[in-house]
Amino acid sequence: MPLALLALAIGAFGIGTTEFVIMGLLPEVASDYGVSIPTAGLLVTGYALGVMFGAPLMTVLGTKIPRKRMLMLLMGLFIAGNLISALAPSFSVMLVGRVVASLAHGAFFGIGSVVAADLVAPDKKAGAIAMMFTGLTVANVVGVPLGTLIGQSAGWRVTFAAVAVLGVLGLAGVARLVPDVPQAEGVRLRHELAAFKNVQVLLAMAMTVLGFGGVFAAITYIAPMMTHVAGFADGSVTWLLVLFGLGMVGGNLVGGRFADRALMPMLYVSLGALAVVLALFTLTAHNKIASAVTVVLIGALGFATVPPLQKRVLDHAHGAPTLASAVNIGAFNLGNALSAWLGGVVIAAGFGYTAPNWVGAVLAAAALVLAFLSAVLERRDSVPSAVVAGAAPAAQRAAVHH
Repeated sequence: MPLALLALAIGAFGIGTTEFVIMGLLPEVASDYGVSIPTAGLLVTGYALGVMFGAPLMTVLGTKIPRKRMLMLLMGLFIAGNLISALAPSFSVMLVGRVVASLAHGAFFGIGSVVAADLVAPDKKAGAIAMMFTGLTVANVVGVPLGTLIGQSAGWRVTFAAVAVLGVLGLAGVARLVPDVPQAEGVRLRHELAAFKNVQVLLAMAMTVLGFGGVFAAITYIAPMMTHVAGFADGSVTWLLVLFGLGMVGGNLVGGRFADRALMPMLYVSLGALAVVLALFTLTAHNKIASAVTVVLIGALGFATVPPLQKRVLDHAHGAPTLASAVNIGAFNLGNALSAWLGGVVIAAGFGYTAPNWVGAVLAAAALVLAFLSAVLERRDSVPSAVVAGAAPAAQRAAVHH
């Protein structure tokens, strides 16, 4: 794998850290600014919304800019957002900093996926995408726990300053290692938008929303589930999240490797198994060991879908994949927001802390149905092409006879 992928992974590590570390620092931030925990939670919501809307916006703005330069500009925006957060004199200013940093998220992963895929041979594209996303998954194992520890001991502002430094390293890596490849000739915004007319692109994005939404329906409420149902101490939630992160790392790498060999079978297996495991989580959540194992499996199966889904979008948005790739990153965050809301609805309705697992299982199963539908439509569309291809030689033979 090219060294340029390391630079992309470093940037992804910083982005993943800043996205999730705030969840462990909400009490400290709320206390410093004198706001409630739910109000401080707007820092999470604001970031997610920034990713959803920033992904297409920043990609459109960058359609005329070479991809390497756009990646560097995005890392600069990421650095600025985290510095604003670190120095923010008020809660509203910090919220602005979070939104500024989030604007780089979707476009960086979207453009980065295209760049990563272009750096390697066609049969290694999903593996290259997975290598970049390894930075995001490792952030949940190392960056988030370490950032939370630093924030709780030295102050949360130090955490965001340290994340800004990670952004500087990512920027330097992109500048030094990523090749300066010009934009493809003839690609315009209308070509990028045309990708959304492709049913397969839309189905892949829907699978992203539902499949990854299934993961976060359960993981969003892991703290009350593990403490009130499984019986873990409050301090155990941190290492349970580390287990989830380890599962993400493994699933991401396995998903990237096998997606290059058999993309759709990889999706069938990962989405089907994810639906089953989430359904079983309603039972295993009552046992400490079983629930810990289940958390690892959810992380692994959930992230095993990421490289194949991202590659499927790139494959079917061929010729102008950048905007579609970035919007698919926003789809992950849409899935997170949708599933977190649905999970909260069933808990508020009195179904208990394990109820979001059923929500997740239904979402993952729906994604599996879409995967089968996508394959059926693809086979149906390929039949006329095969008939036309076979008819041409026959016509030529008939002409020779006459």
